[in-house]
Amino acid sequence: MTAWGQRRFRPRLWPSLTTALALAMLVALGGWQLERLEWKRDLIADVGTRMAGPAVALPPPPVDVAALRYRPIRLQGRFRHDRELYLEARSHKGRAGLHLVTPLELDDGRVVLVDRGWVPPERRRPETRPEGQIGGPVSLTATLRTGGWKGYDFLRPENDPAGNAWVWMDLPRMAESVRLAGADLGDVASGYYLVADAAPNPGGLPIGRAPGIELPNNHLGYALTWYALAFALLVIYLLHQSQPEPEQGADAA
Repeated sequence: MTAWGQRRFRPRLWPSLTTALALAMLVALGGWQLERLEWKRDLIADVGTRMAGPAVALPPPPVDVAALRYRPIRLQGRFRHDRELYLEARSHKGRAGLHLVTPLELDDGRVVLVDRGWVPPERRRPETRPEGQIGGPVSLTATLRTGGWKGYDFLRPENDPAGNAWVWMDLPRMAESVRLAGADLGDVASGYYLVADAAPNPGGLPIGRAPGIELPNNHLGYALTWYALAFALLVIYLLHQSQPEPEQGADAA
C-alpha cells in the first residue's frame, strides 16, 4: 500500500484549453447579464417616470405608441358592452377569474379596446353585473399598453375567437371579432390597447388595476448563476488536473 502526500497541479493541454474556453463563455454571459441589469433598471425608471406623469388626451392618429406606452391617458366615449371580450386566466388577490375587454367608442369616432378589469368566473355573463354595464358617455383614465404575445412562440397558447375566450391580446383578431359597423378600428389593429385604472365601477365590478410596473428584473440572479457555474468549473478543473504525490520514503506493501 502506498502512502500519499500533497497534490501537485499538472495541467494537460486539451482539458486546459476546453476549460479556458468554457470559463470565458460563462464569465462573458455573467457580464452580459450585468449589462442587461443596468438596461432593465433604466427601463423601469423610465416607465415609472411615464406612469407618474399627468394624464394626457389620446392624440389623433397616427398614435406614437412607443412615446405613449405606460402613459396615463384620458378617454371619453361610450362603452359597447354588447361586444365584450373575455381575457381568460387572470387572477385578483389569489382568486381565479377573467378580465373584461370592452370596445370604447371615442367622441372622435375611433374605437379602442379597454381592459376594464377583473371579474370572478361566476360573474362572467353581463346580466350578473348590470350595474357595471355603464350606459351613456363615460370619462376614465387608462394606461396605454401594447398587445401581442410576449413569451416564446413555442409556448404561445391558442386563443378561441369563436368562443370569445382570449389568453393574450391578439389585437388584429380582436378587431375582427368586435365587428362594429362603420367604426374606425384602426387604433385596435395598430397594436395598442388601454388598461383602466382602479377607479371603482358601479356595483363593484369589474375591478380595475392600479398602475404598476410589470417588468421582471432577474438579471442579477442570472449573472450570479453564470459566475457560480464558472467558479464551480474552475474548482473541478483544478482538482482534476492535480495529481497526488507519494510521500518520500513511503513503503509499499
